[in-house]
Amino acid sequence: MLQNNRKPFHKGLLALLAILLVVTIVATGCGKKDNAAAGGATPTPAPAAKGNPSDVLVTYKNGGKVTRGDFDKFLGVLMLFQKQYAQFKDDPSFQQEMMNQYLTMKILASRADDKAKAEADKQAKDQLAQIKTAMDAQQGGSDKLLKDANLTQADLDEFVKMNILAIVSEESKVTDQDLQAAYKAKLDQDKDSYTVATVDHILIGTSDPATGKETRSKDDALKRAKEVKSKLDQGGDFTALAKEYSEDPGSKDKGGQYKDADISQWVPEFKKAAAELPIGKISDPVETSYGYHVMKVESRKTKTFDDVKDELKSEAAQTKMMDFATKELPGLIETNNLPKPAPTPAPTAPAAGQTPAPDVPKTDAPKTDAPKTDAPKNAPATK
Repeated sequence: MLQNNRKPFHKGLLALLAILLVVTIVATGCGKKDNAAAGGATPTPAPAAKGNPSDVLVTYKNGGKVTRGDFDKFLGVLMLFQKQYAQFKDDPSFQQEMMNQYLTMKILASRADDKAKAEADKQAKDQLAQIKTAMDAQQGGSDKLLKDANLTQADLDEFVKMNILAIVSEESKVTDQDLQAAYKAKLDQDKDSYTVATVDHILIGTSDPATGKETRSKDDALKRAKEVKSKLDQGGDFTALAKEYSEDPGSKDKGGQYKDADISQWVPEFKKAAAELPIGKISDPVETSYGYHVMKVESRKTKTFDDVKDELKSEAAQTKMMDFATKELPGLIETNNLPKPAPTPAPTAPAAGQTPAPDVPKTDAPKTDAPKTDAPKNAPATK
């Protein structure tokens, strides 16, 4: 049972990419263009105009400008951490959206006060050190990675500092009253939004985690789960039995335990049991789409406001940045010399007496090399 199907990010990398809402951009930008292709074919993206690094691509109010060199460095750092997006780098829709992201960071960072600048400098120094450590752990180290991406350390430093300054500046505008209201709203929506628990469990699955092929019937899985519960009720060691019986790759070798885990990430049946089981009680088999789980909750608590204050502040800051990008930024841009996306053709009206063809739903998502989830198919993964 994996927690939320998410791979751990380095703290520095997570902050670095906080403003880059690329998944949404790709789905809503490039994907729409793909849908316009006749017969479902994927059109060749129009190449971006080439020119000198000093060429001005965008101007905005109060004398602001973005040169081709500025924008190329921004895209270069993005591709350094998100290589799968290189396939869209010449797509006009992608470029326009990424320019909006760059302008959002650049303008909001320029509005930061001295207090925010001092805090951002401290965070940037720490996070750049973490990023360098992560890069040096890869083949060739940070120097080779930067050289291959046609970037310098100064380019990376500038990007990270600007990104952090924009975030810190927006965080400084969030009040404790705002955060308290957000905390209460989440609990009102789901009383277990901030519940964490240490849960021991043994999964008797009904399918192979690698292939998804059925391995046993529900009846056989339930019979085996009841056998496990009987052994536990008779004093059997949970850790030993988990290593013997459990078919959850994420916890089997740890004796079936998930420690201080956020229960909101789990499928409803498993989450409900984790939230309601009496502490220390061995459960009857709990059925999920992955099989049957014999569970025991070791501890459970609700994270306090102080525990999640920083998380709430970060979420609020990102909301402010998105609001700026969608509401204020369009009115600030004066000129934009990037290639324009091709308009989606309007539907042609049928000739008189002709029956219009039915609408066939098409996916908006482009074909990408997005990383596959590590979650086994028989794990009580997140919703």
